[in-house]
Amino acid sequence: MKTSHRPARRQAGMTLLELTVVILVLLSLISILFIGARAWKKGSDRAGCILNVRNCQQAIRSYSNLNQINPGSTIPGGASRVDVLVGPGKFMENMPKCPGGGTYGGQELTTIPNQGTLLMACNVGEPNPGYNHFPEHTNDW
Repeated sequence: MKTSHRPARRQAGMTLLELTVVILVLLSLISILFIGARAWKKGSDRAGCILNVRNCQQAIRSYSNLNQINPGSTIPGGASRVDVLVGPGKFMENMPKCPGGGTYGGQELTTIPNQGTLLMACNVGEPNPGYNHFPEHTNDW
């Protein structure tokens, strides 16, 4: 009697365990991607906000230089910075908006800021000091 030993053939495809492992790996990679994208977005929002503050600072400096107003002096006529700086044909076309959803404070004041003093500040980041929209160095502003 002859017995033939045929090797057992495995069916093509993946087992349920292999499929579960593949799905878990893909989900892990996607979650890492979302975490990185969120951190990138926060960083770009912070940079955009600081640029807005710097542009406003440069606008008020330009206004004070053109009108020969010294830092620390008030704007003549009781005008506010918003009236003087913002509008068509003025130093800034529109009032800036924080890309991170914050609001700016300080632009309603009527005094030209001293060098190194911020014209306005964003309220994002006060509860969380590790992520705020305040520039690190303002000595040359």
